[in-house]
Amino acid sequence: MRIVLTNDDGIEAPGIKALQRQLARTHEVIVVAPESEQSACSHGLSLHRPLRLKEVRKGWFRVDGTPADCVNLAIFEVLGRRKPDIVVSGINLGPNLGTDVLYSGTVAGAIEGAIIGYGSIAVSLVPRDFDRPRFHAAARFAASLVNGLGRHPLPADTCLNVNVPDGVTGPPFPVRVTKLGKRRYTKVVRQALDPRGRPYYWIGGDPGEKSPSALCDSVAVGEGLISVTPLKLDLTAPEQAAHVGARVLSGRFASLR
Repeated sequence: MRIVLTNDDGIEAPGIKALQRQLARTHEVIVVAPESEQSACSHGLSLHRPLRLKEVRKGWFRVDGTPADCVNLAIFEVLGRRKPDIVVSGINLGPNLGTDVLYSGTVAGAIEGAIIGYGSIAVSLVPRDFDRPRFHAAARFAASLVNGLGRHPLPADTCLNVNVPDGVTGPPFPVRVTKLGKRRYTKVVRQALDPRGRPYYWIGGDPGEKSPSALCDSVAVGEGLISVTPLKLDLTAPEQAAHVGARVLSGRFASLR
């Protein structure tokens, strides 16, 4: 298959190199990735400035933009009339679990592929030690998942969010198909003083898990299982339509009915 590969950790990150090596054994891989780290950039698109695209080595292109920018340039510029079979984003260093998917540049790369119309996967490693991550098993599992999707493509407007705990072995791999859990971050804004005594702020925090169900992604990863979560582009909450119509809007917007 022809694969577009991107990430949010940057084109020289070890995760994307490990995944490219594994996928390139049996597939054509075109890497289009940010020139620098874009973690937590969510689904940003660079609409108000030009983008620079440069081939740094054969089949590897860097972009001074976001993962979503990279997917667009890969499909519409680098490949041109050739089209990919699948878009893969990763391997991210660190988990993308629960509500993390709303912030994640890694997941945004996969979602952009799905928006354009291609099956897509986001892959993240949950490391034991961030200073010594081991990407081999995550790369092997991602390659097996790509092969499976080649035989059984995803439905339209769907992508997969994959989190691989460090230390798993396979094949066979220990896998659970999951739903998104909940992660709430504490101490999100930290204040400090610069050398001139002026305050500055750093956004970040520690995640608190609120995922009691065994079907949640964070619970699966905590049990040492690979979490595979199907994501839909449609964020509508249809079960809330009756509540909004009957209670929230009742009697207030009669002229709009």
